[in-house]
Amino acid sequence: MERDIYDEDHEAFRDLVREFCRRHATNAARERWDAAGEVDRATMLAAGEAGVIGLSVPEEFGGAGMLQDFRFRAVVNEEVIAAGAGSLAGAFGIQDDLAVPYLVHMGTQAQKEKWLPRMATGEVLGALGMTEPGAGSDLRGIATTAKKVDGGYLVNGAKTFISSGATADIVVTFVKTGEGNRPDAFSLVLVESGMAGFDHGKKLDKVGFHGHDTAELSFSDVFVPDENLIGGEEGLGFVQLMMNLPLERLSIGVAAAASAQAALDWTLAYTRDREAFGERVIDFQHSRFALADVATTVDALWAYIDRALLAYRDGRLTAEEAAKIKFWATEREWEVLDTCVQLHGGYGYITEYPIARAFADARVHRIYGGTNEIMREIVGRRLAGKR
Repeated sequence: MERDIYDEDHEAFRDLVREFCRRHATNAARERWDAAGEVDRATMLAAGEAGVIGLSVPEEFGGAGMLQDFRFRAVVNEEVIAAGAGSLAGAFGIQDDLAVPYLVHMGTQAQKEKWLPRMATGEVLGALGMTEPGAGSDLRGIATTAKKVDGGYLVNGAKTFISSGATADIVVTFVKTGEGNRPDAFSLVLVESGMAGFDHGKKLDKVGFHGHDTAELSFSDVFVPDENLIGGEEGLGFVQLMMNLPLERLSIGVAAAASAQAALDWTLAYTRDREAFGERVIDFQHSRFALADVATTVDALWAYIDRALLAYRDGRLTAEEAAKIKFWATEREWEVLDTCVQLHGGYGYITEYPIARAFADARVHRIYGGTNEIMREIVGRRLAGKR
């Protein structure tokens, strides 16, 4: 089914992203990222120079000013994932969809002026520090504290499963600044790499996304100055997180759809070329039926995602709708990838093939950004008339 949500500007941008991928999202680059466990700075700087990141940074700070029109970010996801560079897509998403929006929407003018221009160029990389060893989707259960002292805060605690955590120059960190677990007991602070007592910790060895770093972070009496309190006011952290979670979950949904589309395209090419018992794999009825199911699922997925992209552009995407998108899109992605791996036969399990890497990468989509079980709880509570 033909999609109709993109205009000439989006398609012109798509050409730019494809050229970037041709130059920088190569197999050699992917192998280099996988070996290092991270996307190198040169690639992120090249992305900034090409205008492939920094899309959510306002023009006055050197970005493209496209935060509300997420269709441009969707184009990046589609093309980078189609190039087989899932780890790069992940690194871009953390920068543009998680770290930058907190400063754009909630940062003080001084914070925006200090950080956003360098985030647009890729010179400064950001991350979001929410999850802890004892608190995942239950954000009110965090134990990391920020105690007020003269001129700032002393931060103590730990975070885990932090995407871009090893390479980030700044981490938007969710901390307790009050007692209890009321919404106003939490704040967001910017913790900078190099601050005394801040340890990026080890890179975690993951099932997928081998070229995108995920790390444990620890804080031991880290002094964070007052000017690094996001928004300049205590007690806003929980509300600030709730404001940006719909975007984060839409971002995951878009990546899931792009992954499903890429899997379909790779599998069509493979089954048209591969022969068994003197026939192309696609000429077997089972293969055709399986591909028909996959193609229909992908069409339905894009129809849902495209509507969500327009809803976000118009300011109509609610937290509950974003939760629906996140769990439904990632569940469909997993079904598509599982079928496509099977249609590749043994080659579907070999990491030389992009379908195998995409399969490993996709598994975490049902976990991060809030597990799919929590997404269903969010939707179910609203259906039950609860907040």
